[in-house]
Amino acid sequence: MQTATISFDRFNSLRDEDAQERIRAARARLGDRAVLLCHHYQRADVYQHADLTGDSLKLARLASETDSEFIVFCGVHFMAEVADIMSQPHQVAILPDLAAGCSMADMANLAKVSRCWRELTEVLGNPDECITPVTYINSAADLKAFCGEHGGIVCTSTNAPVILDWAFERREKVLFFPDQHLGRWTGFNKGIDLDKMVVWDPDLEYGGLTPEQIRDARILLWKGHCSVHQMFQESHIRRWRMQHPEGLVISHPESNLDVCRNSDYVGSTEYIIKTIKAADPGTRWLVGTELNLVDRLAEEVKPEGKIVQFMAPTVCMCSTMQRIDPQHLAWTLENLAEGNVVNRISVPEHEAEQARIALDRMLAVS
Repeated sequence: MQTATISFDRFNSLRDEDAQERIRAARARLGDRAVLLCHHYQRADVYQHADLTGDSLKLARLASETDSEFIVFCGVHFMAEVADIMSQPHQVAILPDLAAGCSMADMANLAKVSRCWRELTEVLGNPDECITPVTYINSAADLKAFCGEHGGIVCTSTNAPVILDWAFERREKVLFFPDQHLGRWTGFNKGIDLDKMVVWDPDLEYGGLTPEQIRDARILLWKGHCSVHQMFQESHIRRWRMQHPEGLVISHPESNLDVCRNSDYVGSTEYIIKTIKAADPGTRWLVGTELNLVDRLAEEVKPEGKIVQFMAPTVCMCSTMQRIDPQHLAWTLENLAEGNVVNRISVPEHEAEQARIALDRMLAVS
């Protein structure tokens, strides 16, 4: 039976240990009706409660496979949108704190991408005939829908290389948003010249580019980035290698090109975890990705004598994902146990339909 929604005010000042106890109690009441998905960047005091963990691609797949009534996504807003789009009609996607967004995803919105498309039309004619829009999964649902409508596709840091192949098989150019670094690294590894990958600044007319630059480009890279991965610098790697010449460097492709080129390995969060766990005992690693993941991984491999270090000299974590704390999770689960759905993420059906097309293309290709 549904009761009055429990106010978050009652949880805001809750001590962490009390919040943890209430999370466990609410989960016991809910049983299999609720499944908790956690991204690898999630803080440890929330991550410990996860039923399913992974990076964006893995969680997109898992969201489409679960049968639970409630999908509680401990991640950020775009991830919960993907869960809603990919889940079954009777399922409900929930984000414990609506303030958990993604600064990179916010750097591209439908109004700016639509304006870009209009300006490309002026220069190139019908862009549907010559440009494939590719959006990183770190984007809003309406941008995924835009790609679905215009023959485009979604990618992740895991499958970006095969997605780029798919895109170029269809059209001569790619519009890649919102992360320029993933697009540049992927194109670079496909042998595309750097001067054929130009940055589109959405705040400038025609992206700040000349008609000749637009016509000559193979990839138009949206001027966007991850606030975490932009902190890593080539100088961090050089300094560390001087101290540990036997060490290995592994980075996420959201890092800038110089960081990626000077790393021994580059890949998604899932790839980073698997690579270090599979490495020989006693190896030393410098890791360029989010701090929560690095700290958790360091503890997991310590018994094998492996040393895992964070690349940046300053603390650097996904601050928006940090907003999902034990208090918000306890509040969400207790409300569900009482029959109240809070913070539901529901993508409008017309939007979800087109976004699903772009996501299904991705899943089929990858």
